[in-house]
Amino acid sequence: MFFTIPTLLTWTRIVAIPLIVGVYYLPNISDPTKNLIATVMFVLFALTDWADGYLARKLNQASSFGAFLDPVADKFLVCASLLVLVHMNRCDVFVALIIIGREIAISALREWMAQIGAGKSVAVHMIGKVKTVVQMVAIPFLLYWGDLFGFINTRVVGYWLLWIAAILTVWSMVYYLQKAIPEIRAKVKR
Repeated sequence: MFFTIPTLLTWTRIVAIPLIVGVYYLPNISDPTKNLIATVMFVLFALTDWADGYLARKLNQASSFGAFLDPVADKFLVCASLLVLVHMNRCDVFVALIIIGREIAISALREWMAQIGAGKSVAVHMIGKVKTVVQMVAIPFLLYWGDLFGFINTRVVGYWLLWIAAILTVWSMVYYLQKAIPEIRAKVKR
């Protein structure tokens, strides 16, 4: 199931990374235009996260490979976008480190828990989903970096949303660790 419609949509999020980064290296295009192009691309590619899951269920094309690739694609897209934002001084390095560090830590924790047969204890929880939504809203605001509709200052809104995402990131990490620690202790005692 490497090339089903849902899996191809997931692959587009990975392919999106050099495209979004590359926009900022285009010659003879104004910065506001680059910001708009990158924002639109990010939003369209981020929407594939919803679409691939919906289509996998609707078309009965869910697969273990798709279940593996989906969160990987999300993490790549978010982490690459955060690095672009840090590079352009639109995001605090500390916030990016919190979010990227948590993604690495929780991915490793999930892998370890799966190896010891306790993967369900760190299954995706609502707090993780809310964190993802807030990130996926904050990032395009920071990519756009201007006034939207003449009255929404995306710099300020994106800044605060990303800080909220960082707080939710820590909160979700604590939640997953609280779920994992008893399982780890039980396995170690055996």
